[in-house]
Amino acid sequence: MEPLVLGAGELGITLDDRHLAAFETCYDALVTWNQRFNLTAITDWKGVLIRHFLDSLSCLKAMPQAELGAGAQVIDVGTGAGYPGIPLKIVCPGMRLTLLEATRKKVTFLEHLIDQLGLEHVQAIHARSEQLGQDPAYRERYDWAVARAVAKMPTLVEYLLPLTRVGGATLAQKGEDAAAEVHEADRAISTLGGDVRQLVPVELRGLAETRYLVVVDKVARSPQKYPRRPGMPKKRPLT
Repeated sequence: MEPLVLGAGELGITLDDRHLAAFETCYDALVTWNQRFNLTAITDWKGVLIRHFLDSLSCLKAMPQAELGAGAQVIDVGTGAGYPGIPLKIVCPGMRLTLLEATRKKVTFLEHLIDQLGLEHVQAIHARSEQLGQDPAYRERYDWAVARAVAKMPTLVEYLLPLTRVGGATLAQKGEDAAAEVHEADRAISTLGGDVRQLVPVELRGLAETRYLVVVDKVARSPQKYPRRPGMPKKRPLT
């Protein structure tokens, strides 16, 4: 666990024995289930610690830990095997988390993991963001909408901003092309009621490349016609 503990410390996060036990449970479940389902290409111990767990926790460079711990509503869009949502929930147990995933087998895994970890105020939903963004029960409800490795920014903001309340924010984990992607998404962001707050550089122990957290504030309501029907944001991005 040393790479995770040291890397988290460099991010200003202190992990105790309870956190580490939860992360070990996550790893064991991931490796076991990955033998049956293709959850992730990264299954080696150090790779999971850094590229899944630590990378997820790096979101706390932009998301206030106290706000999450006080019960902020967070939705993790296209969560896959639970990243970044599950690691954030382990460290900030007070947050209220929705894990959104379009692949049924991954949702089944998430339900198992939530049970194994004994997490409260977490739900895993099998749906697409375009559907949830038009559902009154979820539309413009969340304090934070987050995503990692889901889509390019012009498409991604159409997934995230309609789910985010005015006054809330979205966070996208991006690689070295983050600034170019944000520039390409300028029209989409403004159309959907967003305003770019900052790009936060992230240097992680064990990774050579610089990553970025793209934070977009929700400053106005998203027009009702967005998100468009499933598949359209990717097929015809708002550029």
